[in-house]
Amino acid sequence: MTEQPLVSTTLGPVAGFWQGESARFLGIPYAQPPVGDLRFAVPVAPEPWTEPLDATAYGPTAQRRGFGDGPSIIPEPSIPGAGTLNLNVFTPAPGGGAGLPVLVWIHGGGFIAGSAASPWYDGAAFNRDGVVLVSLGYRLGIEGFLHVEGAPDNRGVLDWIAALTWVRDNIAAFGGDPAKVTIAGQSAGGGAVQTLLATPSARDLFRGAISVSGAVMEPQSRERGLAIAGMLTARTGTPATVAALRDLSDDEMLALQDAVMAPEEGQAPLPDLVLAPFADGELIPEQVPAAIRGGSASPVPLMLGATHHEFNMAAEFGMPDAPIELAHALLGQVGLPADAVAEFVALHEGKAPATIIGQGLTDWLFRASAVRVAEDRAALGLPTWLYAFEWLSAGPMLPGKAFHCLDLPFAFDLLDAEGAELQTGPDAPRKLADAMHGAWVAFIRDLDPGAAWPRYTAEQRSTQIWDTDSSVAADFYGPERAIWSRLETPEA
Repeated sequence: MTEQPLVSTTLGPVAGFWQGESARFLGIPYAQPPVGDLRFAVPVAPEPWTEPLDATAYGPTAQRRGFGDGPSIIPEPSIPGAGTLNLNVFTPAPGGGAGLPVLVWIHGGGFIAGSAASPWYDGAAFNRDGVVLVSLGYRLGIEGFLHVEGAPDNRGVLDWIAALTWVRDNIAAFGGDPAKVTIAGQSAGGGAVQTLLATPSARDLFRGAISVSGAVMEPQSRERGLAIAGMLTARTGTPATVAALRDLSDDEMLALQDAVMAPEEGQAPLPDLVLAPFADGELIPEQVPAAIRGGSASPVPLMLGATHHEFNMAAEFGMPDAPIELAHALLGQVGLPADAVAEFVALHEGKAPATIIGQGLTDWLFRASAVRVAEDRAALGLPTWLYAFEWLSAGPMLPGKAFHCLDLPFAFDLLDAEGAELQTGPDAPRKLADAMHGAWVAFIRDLDPGAAWPRYTAEQRSTQIWDTDSSVAADFYGPERAIWSRLETPEA
């Protein structure tokens, strides 16, 4: 197709480009640039325009530097510029009338990094299968999630809602159906999905949800949000106020972010979330786990799960010679009682202490929390599908592991994307990509991944095992569930 696709939105026309069978519209602003007086404000709608907006290149990202010190698993470019509140639309049917289901993707990055411009988030395969894909950028770190006096809390969450509102008002013009929106995200993006389930003002903006390796801050209380703001001031001397922060440079803001995220003196550097959504009592009335457990969260169909070795490498590379006593101490530090710690260590008998620590961190942050959400929703009779990604990489970076992010090229059916083979290794199983991506498409289209993957119920605890030869197991997480159900999770 050679004719440039042109779509009319509520703000003005946008001109994209064709790539294969996908029409791409990149960097569309859904809010004004968050700079100056808007840096810590509620997102404000852009001013309308009349001439076609050039939407042929990704827009600026809130990420100014990548996540962590080592090589990134996902290629996530940082793009300079002020207009970071933008989104991208991939569609097979620009111009309206198709009424296709829509997937809105929220990137990960620990709520301090990440980029919607990653080639791993390309919508080509979803378009091929009749799904419109939208990926969005949002404010990160201090600007998105620190409690700041004189500013609304959870500004990053407000950005997600503003983007979803744009989708509701405009996606029909791109061939999507605003009544058939599924939200999805991985890591912090999976935590974003769970947060939006617990955000009443977002409830009518989507009908399904997919949380991939989702992580939320715990405890997630307003008290902790205030304490983190106080910690910024105590450590840096900078007040957590709009007046003190509004005009800082990116480098100055990143230096403050580093200070507030540094571990407490005498505490091990656990991969905890600090600058992240919290229950402010207004936008997010209560902590996400409590909202899900108590039934006040959205009851929409949910698909969720984790990889087997999400964060194992953090311990295996960072503390390879750790003694077993440290494993006991760290597992106790995250809230497991002593008898449960002993059972967890026994469950992994024969493994090196660093491996036990790494698996403990993975379970605490991702696997056990996914099971807890599934258990809580099953108790309420809500439609929930749980999975475990067990396929082991043959790539050179982390061979023999089902690590954080490894599942994404399979779910997006992008095994040939930039950097994917480095993670998967050569000859990644095509049938796994077909099965995973097919289940996603079915869920987005039908709110059910298909008859081969039963719902998670209190009676069966059916769990989809993603591997070269995928299958469904009853209570796959049973031993871990019995241990982590005793986790002492603080609510304040």
